[in-house]
Amino acid sequence: MKVLGILGAHRADGVTAQLLQSVLKGAAASADTELVNLNDYELRPDHDSQPNADLDALEAKLMAADVWVLAAPTYLGSLSGVMKNFCDCFRGRIARFNSVGEAVPDRFKNKHYVTITDCYAGGIENYLTGVTDATFKTLDKFLTMGGLIKLREIVVTKTWGMQTITAAKQAECERVGARAAHKKERDDSTVKRYIQLFFMIAVMALLTMGIEAGIQQLIPLNNFWAYYGVFVVVFYVLLAMILHFFTVVKHRRR
Repeated sequence: MKVLGILGAHRADGVTAQLLQSVLKGAAASADTELVNLNDYELRPDHDSQPNADLDALEAKLMAADVWVLAAPTYLGSLSGVMKNFCDCFRGRIARFNSVGEAVPDRFKNKHYVTITDCYAGGIENYLTGVTDATFKTLDKFLTMGGLIKLREIVVTKTWGMQTITAAKQAECERVGARAAHKKERDDSTVKRYIQLFFMIAVMALLTMGIEAGIQQLIPLNNFWAYYGVFVVVFYVLLAMILHFFTVVKHRRR
């Protein structure tokens, strides 16, 4: 098992780098680890079959690794330029493209990844406004295009003036690294997702029935269509809230 850390920050000793190093420290107990600083590479897109030694070197390292850990700060509400440049330049290699330009997962399919970011915003602000959302969405789009499987996100907020990460966050990163190092090459979450969906619907139906019972105390629902209509509306509202939470507010931002 090999875990590869990819640092896309301007500082090699900043908060972002410390988070990445902590994850790799946790993984090192049971796996080979390596840290790549993207600033050490002169990255440019592939053009007309011209040699691209730095991209070739990175591709070889990524191919040899089972787990990728990508760390980049959030600047101006989006992914740092260093990491974004890597994603842009490597876009043509992480997947193959069919005749209509659709990305098809290829040689990196079923590898795993962890994403890390940090920002100046406070925890409450980030939770409510999603300052780090764009960073994670960009990385997720890039990596899932290649068929990689996500393991975890790590976030640190309120980093203005911060010199070192807290002991609690370092411990969290080390735990994530240790767990990532034990991931199998391939996994299938289909059964797990169906089980989660079953319990989600069961809980939503129970809540809907409880809310409808309360509504019936105020507004009599004596015929089938009135009862059915209220049930559908309440169920839809609950479903929309849950889907919004798991697709927008799902990562741990504090």
